[in-house]
Amino acid sequence: MAEQKMSVDKTSFIFGLVLGVAIISVGALLMANFNKSGEVKGEKVAGPENNAAQPSANNQQPPAAGSVPEVSGDDNVRGEKNAAVTVIEYSDFQCPYCSRHNGTMEQIYNEYKDKVLFVYRHFPLNSIHPEAQKAAEASECAAEQGKFWEMHDKIFADNAAQKMSVEQWKKEATDLGLNAKKFNDCLDNGQYAGKIAQEQNDGGAAGVQGTPVTFINGELISGAVPYEQIKAAIEAKLKG
Repeated sequence: MAEQKMSVDKTSFIFGLVLGVAIISVGALLMANFNKSGEVKGEKVAGPENNAAQPSANNQQPPAAGSVPEVSGDDNVRGEKNAAVTVIEYSDFQCPYCSRHNGTMEQIYNEYKDKVLFVYRHFPLNSIHPEAQKAAEASECAAEQGKFWEMHDKIFADNAAQKMSVEQWKKEATDLGLNAKKFNDCLDNGQYAGKIAQEQNDGGAAGVQGTPVTFINGELISGAVPYEQIKAAIEAKLKG
């Protein structure tokens, strides 16, 4: 009887062990599938609970009319300056979702550059992107010499290549034919840090909680949304 009881106990133990492993495996599979289907489309400002989350257009209300600052001479713009539709993008050069969104915005720009005014504004998530602030400053130092969009493209390329650094942007400035001393002094001295902070503050007041965020005539669209969604919003404004 003792041997029979011991055999039963051993069988129960093995069964329980196998069942436990099976439960863990199923749980891991479900979690992997969830991660694939619930892909994060943007990054939020870091907080005590979460450093990265999906800013969904479905759970954010557009800000009150007039809360997005008007386009001024300090903005970096391209496209049709007298357009009836203005697209304002708040972005972070080190944000991977902004990098993806940049490809969408390039496609949109190429299609609507004769009908729409495009504006880029800074919203660096410094607590989770340590190179974002100086990247933004580098783009402004290039803008001082008339090469904002060229530096914008190079920095996003650096992001994709994982080459984000001050030294890299100084090299990019030389490649763009900028006055190297003027650019380096501008970047080292933080000449445009105040402008970037102001844009971030204004963006936050307008409802920006993470990156990327796009305003189309004041309508807030949050996250790296598909090309078709941006296109549909622009078409609606053009027809309206």
